[in-house]
Amino acid sequence: MSVTAIVDNGKVILPEGVTWPSGTLVHVEPLPPEAQAPTLAEALKDFIGVFEDLPADLAQNHDHYLHGQAKE
Repeated sequence: MSVTAIVDNGKVILPEGVTWPSGTLVHVEPLPPEAQAPTLAEALKDFIGVFEDLPADLAQNHDHYLHGQAKE
């Protein structure tokens, strides 16, 4: 079984739900940068700045505009 994990402060962090016991011998090698998932901004870069006629309070009141809830 193989998993893709991430290194955080020198520790390998396994994905949620992976429960290998302490002492499990593993093989670790870094993946190339292009294998990493893009950030949300990178994934949506083609849409940034496209919409110019949105309400100024859209971020704060998105539930009002999407679902009709009261504005904050």
